[in-house]
Amino acid sequence: MFKFISKFRKEESGAVTVDWVVLAGAVVALAIGVVATVEGGLETAATGVNNQLSNAVNTLQDQNLGS
Repeated sequence: MFKFISKFRKEESGAVTVDWVVLAGAVVALAIGVVATVEGGLETAATGVNNQLSNAVNTLQDQNLGS
């Protein structure tokens, strides 16, 4: 049993797995933070584009009806 515990303590593959799990968790947390930060600006930009396109369509329709 002592031999098994000694061998288990020297094994490092589990430590590498823990490192990768922590790194993956940090990447996910960073991505969530970026999405939360950018979300408001993207919504505002999308609304602006929608308004501009609606105005352009209305202008073209008015021009076609007038001619």
